[in-house]
Amino acid sequence: MVNVKGSPKKSNLDRFLHCTTPLVPPQSLPKAEIRTLNRLWHPWEREKVEFFRLSDLWDCYDEWSAYGASVPIHLSNGESLVQYYVPYLSAIQIFTSSHSSFREESEDGDRYPFSDSGSDESVSEEGLESNGVLHLNDRLGYLYLQYFERSAPYTRVPLMDKINELAQRYPGLMSLRSVDLSPASWMSVAWYPIYHIPMGRTIKDLSTCFLTYHTLSSSFQDMEPEENGGEKERMRKEGEDITLLPFGMATYKMQGDVWLSHDHNDQERLASLYSVADSWLKQLRVQHHDFNYFCTMSMTTPRGG
Repeated sequence: MVNVKGSPKKSNLDRFLHCTTPLVPPQSLPKAEIRTLNRLWHPWEREKVEFFRLSDLWDCYDEWSAYGASVPIHLSNGESLVQYYVPYLSAIQIFTSSHSSFREESEDGDRYPFSDSGSDESVSEEGLESNGVLHLNDRLGYLYLQYFERSAPYTRVPLMDKINELAQRYPGLMSLRSVDLSPASWMSVAWYPIYHIPMGRTIKDLSTCFLTYHTLSSSFQDMEPEENGGEKERMRKEGEDITLLPFGMATYKMQGDVWLSHDHNDQERLASLYSVADSWLKQLRVQHHDFNYFCTMSMTTPRGG
């Protein structure tokens, strides 16, 4: 995670985003492979290209899945506490090139994309041709995997357990690299609170749940942070960990003022993150069950209504 050490200069929303954002170690792509990159997805000319492995990304969620991610919270009365959140895989879509070698790893050798049964009818059939290529946009590539969680939160398993379960059928979840994925590849993580320290305080906003949206393709990893929905931070230097700041967000049970600081324009920021997530799902013609539920059930919407 990004370490902010509970800085009072940060809002509680800032702290949540920092403490739940994965930092993934980069690797350098061999020069011979740079020349073979899909130019629709990687149009720039570079002497060096860095990427991350999906297996390293999942490692970031291992401890969080077991113990929860700790988020320091500063209350308006001057008190502080630490809230713990467990991540759950809410949705994921992975699009790749039709020539990706990882497809040889599938159990039946099928070179056409396939989807997990958990996705149900979450993607409109109008967006798919019989050979699995999305004709919405040629840049999207082939759909390798999609999963949309539809079960009740109390019946779900943490993100790392779900990834390990899916990887039994889709080994690419462990072997794929960010440079192998089209710009349409993304995932959403649901964060549910489990407990806070010290215990015994009844604060409505500590029951708030979050949905964060992250791109998985290298096509976005070196964009200006504000262009990728993140904070206005400096550009990543070569060799530094790759930060997967969320480009979108939705919330549920946000009933008080713990998360929205007027001094930090949190209301506007949350509305912007919500709008980007909504636009992303509409662009891909995706019905994301958790997103729809959060927006329908939330008493206070990110639009400030």
